[in-house]
Amino acid sequence: MNEFSPGADAVARAADRLLRAAAARVPCPPVRDLIGSDDVKAAYAVQELLTARRLEAGGRVTGRKIGLTSPAVQRQLGVDQPDFGVLFADMSVADGASVAVGELLQPKVEAEIAFVLGDDLADGPLDAAQIRAAVAHAVPALEIVDSRIAGWDITFGDTVADNGSSALYVLGTPAKPLSEFEPVKAVMTLERGGETVSSGDGAACLGDPLAALAWLARTARDVGDPLRAGHVVLSGALGPMVPVAAGDVFRAEITGLGSVSVRFHTSGVEGASA
Repeated sequence: MNEFSPGADAVARAADRLLRAAAARVPCPPVRDLIGSDDVKAAYAVQELLTARRLEAGGRVTGRKIGLTSPAVQRQLGVDQPDFGVLFADMSVADGASVAVGELLQPKVEAEIAFVLGDDLADGPLDAAQIRAAVAHAVPALEIVDSRIAGWDITFGDTVADNGSSALYVLGTPAKPLSEFEPVKAVMTLERGGETVSSGDGAACLGDPLAALAWLARTARDVGDPLRAGHVVLSGALGPMVPVAAGDVFRAEITGLGSVSVRFHTSGVEGASA
């Protein structure tokens, strides 16, 4: 555990460091020197401060993303739990659209299942039956992750503070209710330019993407900001993330669900990122 307990000043300094990196599009040093590597409370305090500032600037929350759902990644970072970040409306990218690489810092892509909620997950037991019933539909998704921290040199504290290393997300088609699609049985293939660069299945996401959603529902309620009807939840990567370069075209296929794609270009002239 940490040898110190960071105060409000350290939290504010960490948030400012990440904000400056994002604004300048120049990665910064890790923030663990300010908040520690594994102080969960301090890391989420930074994330909450960044969220508040984004809301003050006119941002609109559209849901949450779950990260660190893979046991291999958890072992790599020395943690035993997933994390979450906040999704905003300006993070949404249309299926098949083109994103300017220069608008990001050091992006990577991962494929996952997104759930769109039809009911709040604020009350009740939040058991498996309630979680399943609350899902209006599932869609294939790509998360474009990014780190404001140089070289992706992150610990649990760094990535949580940095909003779960989030950047953009793409929702594909079609939308299917869970009566027509079983997330744990899904198989994912991610292609770049027609070549498979990542693959996995539903069991790679905390054993079942619905288990990841249940974890998030309980955690969000515990921190006083429960999931609401209409929220999009990115349930976690089904396979390894892949670095992005200008000219790349990615397409993910999730069996039983559908497909989703995105491409990347150099300048802001071609296409729109949101």
